[in-house]
Amino acid sequence: MKETKLSHKFDYYVLLFFSIAHLGWLWEVLLYLFTEHALINRGVYRGPYLPIYGVGGLLLCLFFKSMTKKPVRVFLFSMAICSILEYLTSFFLERRFGIKWWDYSSHFLNVNGRICLLGAVVFGLGGAALVCLYLPFFERLYNKIPVKWRIVISLLALAAFAVDGTYCAMKPNAGEGISYR
Repeated sequence: MKETKLSHKFDYYVLLFFSIAHLGWLWEVLLYLFTEHALINRGVYRGPYLPIYGVGGLLLCLFFKSMTKKPVRVFLFSMAICSILEYLTSFFLERRFGIKWWDYSSHFLNVNGRICLLGAVVFGLGGAALVCLYLPFFERLYNKIPVKWRIVISLLALAAFAVDGTYCAMKPNAGEGISYR
């Protein structure tokens, strides 16, 4: 089957989004497992993904793909972009649902408890690792998957995400260890 430019872009970005969103979910689950000694499904959605990581990661990959040999620059830009995204997402979620999914009020150099210096540094490191290390790995793996399978996996992931998003728009994932009231 001949691959069109449109199908390449569609499945490439969908799979990249979900792989990053899943890695973000793993990061959060492991972070809470080690710090709180509890297995907690973090985030608004029920599935094993955090859309904020997927969106942020896609933005970083789109903006900085040409900077894979400039990790310091990617680190600094990632700090800024991810902090802005995190602040705006926190603001939106709190306004929409009246719930906080994270609170950095006790952290050094926080802004309204929505972002903090430590979080910005971690996102900067993660962004540099994503663009400079993970993206080349993802592209090699992506190219090994047959086009038909990439499309099928993309469509199934999007369908599950749409169902999860619809449910969570009415009843978001919240509660002890997940959100703050």
